[in-house]
Amino acid sequence: MRRTTIFAEESLLRQVRAAARRRGISAAQFVREALAAYLVERGPKTRVPAIAGKYSSGYADTSENVDRLLWSDPHR
Repeated sequence: MRRTTIFAEESLLRQVRAAARRRGISAAQFVREALAAYLVERGPKTRVPAIAGKYSSGYADTSENVDRLLWSDPHR
């Protein structure tokens, strides 16, 4: 873990210290958790397309042959 410095308004810092005190953790721990939660919420969305799972290929062995099906040349 590395030490860093941030600049924030005094009113925000008071709120951080108060919230940390209520949770029984340090202000630094509170800020680390808040940053991690923010990054998870705002990070890239890796949602599965809505069409996924709506249709059946009729094949029962697709998962066993996924590499061959995805990466082989269909024109050979």
